[in-house]
Order: sequence, then C-alpha cells, then structure tokens
Amino acid sequence: MSTLITTGTTTKGLRPGSVGLLASVALGLSSVAPAYSIAVTLGFVTVVAGDAAPAALLLGFVPILLTAFAFRELNRELPDCGTTFVWTTRAFGPFAGWLSGGWVVQCATLIAMTALARVGAGYLLGLLGLSDRAGNGAAVTVTAVLLLGGATLLARRGLQLAAAVQYALLALQLLALLAFGVAALAADGATAPSPGWLDPFGFDGFGPFAEAVILCLYIYWGWDALITANEETVDSARTPGRAAVISTLVLLATYLFTAFAAISFAGTGTEGGGLGSPDNAADVLAALAPAVLGGGLATVVQLAVCVSAVSALLTCLVGSSRATLSMASHGALPRRFARIHPRHGTPAFGTTVFGAAAAVVLVLLTLLSADFLGDAILSVGLLIALYYGVTGLACVWYFRRTLRRSARDLLFRGLLPLAGGLMMIAAFARTAYDMVDPGYGSTSVGGVGGVFLLGVGSILLGAAAALLARARFRAFFRTGRDSVAGPTVKDH
Repeated sequence: MSTLITTGTTTKGLRPGSVGLLASVALGLSSVAPAYSIAVTLGFVTVVAGDAAPAALLLGFVPILLTAFAFRELNRELPDCGTTFVWTTRAFGPFAGWLSGGWVVQCATLIAMTALARVGAGYLLGLLGLSDRAGNGAAVTVTAVLLLGGATLLARRGLQLAAAVQYALLALQLLALLAFGVAALAADGATAPSPGWLDPFGFDGFGPFAEAVILCLYIYWGWDALITANEETVDSARTPGRAAVISTLVLLATYLFTAFAAISFAGTGTEGGGLGSPDNAADVLAALAPAVLGGGLATVVQLAVCVSAVSALLTCLVGSSRATLSMASHGALPRRFARIHPRHGTPAFGTTVFGAAAAVVLVLLTLLSADFLGDAILSVGLLIALYYGVTGLACVWYFRRTLRRSARDLLFRGLLPLAGGLMMIAAFARTAYDMVDPGYGSTSVGGVGGVFLLGVGSILLGAAAALLARARFRAFFRTGRDSVAGPTVKDH
C-alpha cells in the first residue's frame, strides 16, 4: 500500500528533469561544505593521527566510497527522494526504515545545521568588520537564525534556483582551497610532502584509528543529499548515482591536497604554529591563511568558509524536506509534509518546518551551553556511521537473491556494500565505546561522556518515537515492506 500524491508532474508533485549531472554534483559537494569541513576538522584529525592525518582522510574515504556504491545501486532500483528511508524499509521493514532512514538522518542533519549556521554567522560578522560581535553568543545566534531563514526561503523556491546559486558558492570554495594549497606548498620553509603521510599503519592503535575515521566521516558526510533530488533529476535512475561517486572522488582529491599543503607548511606539532596546537586545531584555514596568503587573500578564504557553511545549509534543507516528503507520501508522517507548493513545485511546508526546527534546536543548545552544543556536534559522527552502515547492509540484503546473476552484481551490490556497511558499524561500535569516557568531549553526566549520551541517547529517543509513530501511522507499519512503492528485486 502506498498513498502517493498525484498532483504536478511526478507522483509526489515534484518537477522531473529540473537538474542534470553537473547540478547534482554541485548540490552534493555543496552539502558537504568542503571549505568549512576541512577547516574545522583537519586540526582535530591531526591531533589524533599526527603525520598520518592524510592517511586518515584516505582510509575514512574508503567506507564512504563503498557506501556510495550502495546508494548508486539502490537508487537504480528504487529512485525515490526518500532514499535510505525507502531502501531500509524495503530491506528490513518499516520500523528500521523509520528509525535509521528517517529519524537518525534528520536528527544528524538538524544538529549539523546548528554548527553550519553558527560558523557561517561568525565568519559573516567578521567579514562585515564586526569582529567584536563575532565573539558575542547572542549576536552570533541571531545572525545564525537569520541565515537559516534566508536559506529556507531560497530552498522553497526550487532546485533550479538553488543549483544556480550553488555553482557560484562552490566555485569560490574550490578556488580558495586551491589557492591556499598552492601557496602553502610553495612557501619558504615548507617541507616536501612525504608518501609516508599516507601510511595506513601509522596509527597508534585501533582506538585512534577509529576516532580519526569517525572524524573523517563528518567531513565527507552530506554528498547523499543529492540523491534526495533523484525524482527531479534528468535520468533519475542513473544520474544521481553517478553524481554521488563523482562528488566523493572530488572531495577526496580536494581534502588530500589541502591536508598535504597544510602539513607541509605548518607541521603537525601541538605547540606554536602546528596544526595540532590548540590555537590552530579548531579552524586550520583561519589560523594559517594570513601567513600563507597575506591579509587580502586570507579574507577570500574566510569568505569561502562562510559561503561553504551557508551553501550546506541550503542543501540540508533541500535534502531533508524531500526525505520528509517521501515519508509523508508513504504514510509514515503527517500528510502536511507531502504538500507541494503550487508554483515552485517544492515541499514548501516541510522546508519551512525543518528550517524552523533547526533554528529552535540552535537556540536551545546555545542556551544550554557552548560546551553542550560542541558535544552535540561531535555526536553526529555516531549517527552518520549508523545510517550509512545500515544502508550498506540494506543494499546487500535487498539484492541477496540476484547477487550471483553476474560478477558485477556480486561486486557492486554485494561485496563492496557489505564491506562498507561492516566498516561503518565497526567504527560506530568502537567510537561509542570510547565516548562513554567522561573525558571524551566537554561535558559528562554521572561519569558518562556527554557525547555518548547525546549520540546514543538520540538513537534511543528515536526508537521511542518510532513506537509512537507505529501507533499513529498503523497502515505504514502494518503493511511492512510493501508500504513503499517500487518493484521487488525478484521481479527483475
């Protein structure tokens, strides 16, 4: 049983053919916010991995690429804007689909949006010459809420406009990172990059390795937002999958180049100007750009990080509103989330609700404490590893009857997604174990780390919410895998 909207030009009212391959890649890259992500994560990866930071970026990319293959194959079979919600439901049933593919994804996105809005607001105030306000919590929060409002209005207008804006924002980010990297490698005193920095055995045990990989998941996470636009994409069965693989490869090249350049220029020390020092770790680009590029061009890098955060806000809204549209269309959320704007052809209600929810979460976390907000952001890695891992396993289970049909199916629908899913689940389990330590992060309650409580607690809260949803949306939970549209793989 499936209750799908029939207004507009698709079963859900979306506009097919709105974006092509290039626009899909742009949306995927923008949702990751490459300039922002590498700026605020590379230092912490260096603290954990030292000179092996590039190796961590490379190893962290492996499960991401394997998961991208799972997304590609599942999208070919079931091109639905609900993506992992639909795929997990078809593979493991409605409870797993609602929790892992719905709640966990949306929870991770909401928390990430609070960080994106705050970082974007802080950089914007600094660029406007209001550096004193950039250190004021109230001013940053108000500016962040305004940025969320602007991104929400833009996302309501449609994918074509959003993609056009993303081209300019993404170009600025990539050019700024390229300029920074070239200047850092050519600077006086910069050391020559070493192949040893890619040594996969350069970690001090499995614990640091798992922590570094979880950190790297955060900087790669977000490319799957482009898949949620599959029903509006040219050749929806193939283009989103191709765009997912292309965008992840571009991210890998960008991050490795930037990491090699930053380490060559500053080293990985924990004192002075090293990437691991407290003054530099929180924002590598802000700390190094003035010395590498000079004041004027450093401002361009700051602008790139600012627009990186803002553009990621936009694609978060695009992806999340389409995920809730799919859930509502299949009877797993209130029907209001399936409403399509009559002129713009977008899920306007869901976009507005999600933008407002992000603003509320931002204000609440800020009022609790800056430390609490920081730990909430750290907990996102757990949520990412969980739903990526479940999606990889869902791919294997969904295609299990046809894996021996060809060598290609066995590899891309079986072995590679299985390896990616198991790697994600292993990283989730090990990092959750480490997060129990009250010293992990900035807060603790009753001798248990606050990051663990926020990450695992949000998953347990989602399980309780799923039980409530089962009572409210009986038809969806009763009909099981048949609640979502699409053919079964055994029919092919």
